[in-house]
Amino acid sequence: MTTYHSTRSRNESLTSKQAILEGIAHDGGLFVRDDVAAGAPSLGALMAGTYQDRAKLVLGHLLDDFTAEEITSCVDAAYGDNFDSPAVTPVSPCGDDWTLELWHGPTSAFKDVALQMLPQLMRVSRAGDGRNVMIVTATSGDTGKAALEGFADVPGTGVTVFYPHGKVSDVQRLQMATQRGNNVAVCAIEGNFDDAQTEVKRIFADAALRDRLGEENVVLSSANSINVGRLVPQVTYYFDAYAQLASAGALKVGDAIDFCVPTGNFGDVLAGYYAKLMGLPVRTLVVASNANDVLTDFIATGTYDRRRPFHKTISPSMDILVSSNLERLLFYLSEGDCDLVASLMADLAEKGAYTIPPALLERLHATFACGRSSDEDTRATIRSTWEEHGVLLDPHTAVARHVLEQRPADGTCRVVLSTASPYKFSADVLAALGHDTAGMGGFACMDALEELSHTTAPAALSALRSAPERFGDVVAVDGMNAYVEDKAKELLA
Repeated sequence: MTTYHSTRSRNESLTSKQAILEGIAHDGGLFVRDDVAAGAPSLGALMAGTYQDRAKLVLGHLLDDFTAEEITSCVDAAYGDNFDSPAVTPVSPCGDDWTLELWHGPTSAFKDVALQMLPQLMRVSRAGDGRNVMIVTATSGDTGKAALEGFADVPGTGVTVFYPHGKVSDVQRLQMATQRGNNVAVCAIEGNFDDAQTEVKRIFADAALRDRLGEENVVLSSANSINVGRLVPQVTYYFDAYAQLASAGALKVGDAIDFCVPTGNFGDVLAGYYAKLMGLPVRTLVVASNANDVLTDFIATGTYDRRRPFHKTISPSMDILVSSNLERLLFYLSEGDCDLVASLMADLAEKGAYTIPPALLERLHATFACGRSSDEDTRATIRSTWEEHGVLLDPHTAVARHVLEQRPADGTCRVVLSTASPYKFSADVLAALGHDTAGMGGFACMDALEELSHTTAPAALSALRSAPERFGDVVAVDGMNAYVEDKAKELLA
């Protein structure tokens, strides 16, 4: 059985069930296994069957202390009629390239693929241990709602979500503020996503808080992609996209493929790297950034420097300057050098920047490419994609499409990951299509976008206009710790 340990040391050795419940290692690192490829199912096996069949193979490989029966029960519970497409994540043509639609779940964002699964994995992992779990999550817009939806009213589980006040779309805020469930809490913070994420990591590292909650029979865990149970389910849709394209005749099994991923916290694109390590013939993973282009600069130069202005953009889920999952990539690029990873993370914390050795940069460039899209570029891409292809894009997907369009096509199959329904960002999409949205509320924009495009907004988004708001708390960053402790006692009493 494969064990997991921190990216920064091998002091802990945990099963995948234990790693999922812990969320983050005690030294602040992220849980990884040493060899992702060893024992992986064959590419041929992963091409057969349905999305659910592929998910069972991927999860069974990466989480191998789960029994086949446990994996099957998790997959069957996670991927059913809660997705509005039988394909779960369908691939559709867009010009000469392809779009992987990851937003057919209950919250209309790609996070659903993992956050409908994570509660199931936690359910199995917790069996018989008798502890309650408080999920603590920072969100730049989509993770929060997907976590709330996935864990709402799950017995023995509480959920606390923090989001940056005034820095998510109206629909994203309403999705969280109106969340049903007796075990959920939502709170805005006075700061940006990086402030929220950094403080959540401090909360997990707070031994005194951990001890106090332990006395209340509560353990902290995370629904962010720092949790390996959040990351692993995302690997499936890379294999599934490839299988769909092979079935459609767009490629032959064994052909190379490129994916372009709009990226903030690096989890979505890292899942593609896991798929490559497991044998998917990925040629290039293109990392697409908005004006918060710290990842673009890192991939180009090997220097990660978060000491730069923070930009509020029309693609808010990517407004991130500290990309947590990059730490896992550094572990694999360095061939498991925990000391190097720990040193780089210390430099980031203390100096705000680090530079990887030349050998790592060379390995990085063997798989990863990058590009950036300004808000102006993003708006232009939304408009041109609609006018030329009749396809509506949300601002995050448009970032990736713009970046991909700057790269010359050479006949290799290319896929853009579409991470959210355009209706989550109706005002920005409508404005990009040339309509004056002055004085229009979010739902007026949603209605106008339906009329313009002759498409229909997801029912769950449209229904927000009549849903009562339940949550309006706002705290300073240094109040997050106390908020979590209070909510753990309140929701898990």
